[in-house]
Amino acid sequence: MTERLEPDTPLLGPDEPAAFEVINGQAGGRVLLLCDHASNRVPAALDGLGLSEIELARHIGWDIGAEDVTRRLADALDAPAVIAGYSRLVIDCNRDLDHPQLILPESDGTPVPANIGLSEDGRAARIGSLFDPYHAAIEAELARLKQGLPPEQAPVLLSIHSFTPIMDGQERPWEIGILWNRDPRLPEPLIARLRENTDLTVGDNEPYSARLGYGYTLERHGDGAGFANALIEIRQDLIDTHHGAEAWTGILLAAFRDVLGDESLYRVRKERETVDG
Repeated sequence: MTERLEPDTPLLGPDEPAAFEVINGQAGGRVLLLCDHASNRVPAALDGLGLSEIELARHIGWDIGAEDVTRRLADALDAPAVIAGYSRLVIDCNRDLDHPQLILPESDGTPVPANIGLSEDGRAARIGSLFDPYHAAIEAELARLKQGLPPEQAPVLLSIHSFTPIMDGQERPWEIGILWNRDPRLPEPLIARLRENTDLTVGDNEPYSARLGYGYTLERHGDGAGFANALIEIRQDLIDTHHGAEAWTGILLAAFRDVLGDESLYRVRKERETVDG
């Protein structure tokens, strides 16, 4: 593990939004929603990372539509949600601290000037001001939800993301993909339920695989703790409007209706029970 350095000064100013937002923070229940790439906001001290607003509004800056879907699901499920408050280009809260994509010097062919030659102090400031508070907020919400459950039970984690229809010149045929690593309890029935809609092309660990370092948040808070979890990727051109986000929220809710009724999802899974699939 890379050595952690303490930042000399906080990255965020006193008038700037926090590193995260908790939605429905008083809600109980057995589901916690997460959105790692909800925002394209950049701390004022970083001056837009040297990018224009147009560039930050592209898919490289955030997961377009993911926050909209997350908020709608939180309302519909009466579930809490934790969403990250700043752009993935500042620091990617869904990557391990050792991952080469934690702070990208270039994304989809676009150089990110403020990330090129970033100092250790600059890196530490982003971790301490944004990355650590976001994950601490997730841990706090999980602890709060577990207080209302028997010791052997735990909440389910659903992480909402979106992906661009074309990446590196390659078209992606999936409308939705479900990413997962060690625990099949939630992703396998969810994939099966979604595939009952023959109009959909549903990816299993597509367009990315959570087994290749693209699902750090759920690995840390889900698989690592024995909590059932799934990362949901929806194609951005389907949810880049409020109408699209509403429609896809409905598709997900229909799939969840049966899947989330399985009581075995809410049992803490022991390490020996996990599979590498």
